[in-house]
Amino acid sequence: MTVSRQPGLQIAGTPRFVTRLRGAAAIALTCGLLAACTGEQFQKGYILPPGALEQIPIGASQDQVLIVMGTPSTVATLSGEVFYYISQRSERKVAFMQQQVIDQRVIAIYFDKNRTVQRVANYGLQDGKIFDFISRTTPTSGQEMSYLTPIFKLLSPR
Repeated sequence: MTVSRQPGLQIAGTPRFVTRLRGAAAIALTCGLLAACTGEQFQKGYILPPGALEQIPIGASQDQVLIVMGTPSTVATLSGEVFYYISQRSERKVAFMQQQVIDQRVIAIYFDKNRTVQRVANYGLQDGKIFDFISRTTPTSGQEMSYLTPIFKLLSPR
């Protein structure tokens, strides 16, 4: 019986097979490295459900707002109650770069004394203000001199 090889077929271990295997490995490695450098998008905070703001008319109850929107990110109670829903989207174009903020949303729902919606505000990135925190330290008591200190110094023996 005679074994004949078909033209074009190579046996593993021959130089042509090894060359093709190395080429395929190099392409796979290059694709893996490029995929590692692609950008990423990040969503932080509250994710607004589609059509949620349309379900909150002026005059809606606070309970209805909680059912539709869920628990707020934070609540203010100084001059009437306000629910704040805060979210931020950022992206990193290349894996090792810093994140940049693309969009920032603060949805504020203001309530009156009867706990019904007075108004709804939707603040964006352009509505934000940049400010510096001033770091000052409060002096502790005991460092300042009172009006009795000079008198005690005069009366004390040296």
